[in-house]
Amino acid sequence: MKKAKKEKPKRKRGRPRKGEEVTKEPSRLESQGNMTLDGMLDDLPKKCDIGCKKNSIRGKSFCSAKTFASNGHTETWIGYKLHIDTADGQVPISCILTSASTHDSQAAIPLAETSCGRVTNLYDLMDSAYDASPIKDKSLSLGHVPLIDQNPRNDKVLREELEAEKKRLDLLHFESPEKIRYRERSAAERVNGRLKDEFGGRNIRVRGHAKVFCHLMFGILVVTADQLMRLAI
Repeated sequence: MKKAKKEKPKRKRGRPRKGEEVTKEPSRLESQGNMTLDGMLDDLPKKCDIGCKKNSIRGKSFCSAKTFASNGHTETWIGYKLHIDTADGQVPISCILTSASTHDSQAAIPLAETSCGRVTNLYDLMDSAYDASPIKDKSLSLGHVPLIDQNPRNDKVLREELEAEKKRLDLLHFESPEKIRYRERSAAERVNGRLKDEFGGRNIRVRGHAKVFCHLMFGILVVTADQLMRLAI
């Protein structure tokens, strides 16, 4: 028999009254720092819903319904999103399947925890979608070096500073060791592309989180075996 969930009383919209204290609930990223791995995985949304992203670069989305997009435009799909942690050599290490609407950053910490129990790595390479303090703190606590592309968001001053710094480095023809190491992140995009184009990740004809995850993991298994054989040659 399922227990009825206690709903918290909703606060009225608008500016709080004088003297009224409003407690801000921690975000999922902030809460994950005090959760176990099983707790983080259970907390991630897993229902089939609608996802949306810019299609300029291949991401970690897999469609179980028709997509409406072309390169460089907004893409929407109904289904799920597979998050993959990839090692050097294009070898998948761990995967998590969530709802399509889940932001990539929310799976970063549980992925890091899962991968840490399987391999020993020194760096965590992530794009600007993962530029958040809880993710960096988690990477450092695991003894890793976080190399995360900085996201200026709506900070115009920071954006201008980053652009000016890039121009200065280009003028000097200088590349930092971190930037050279960051290039290895493209391996993740190649794994996503191969899974979609070669191993059944683009069109999924089953329903439900468990069945979709099983379908995709067969593809991940083949990608892993193929990459290991290529490295052995």
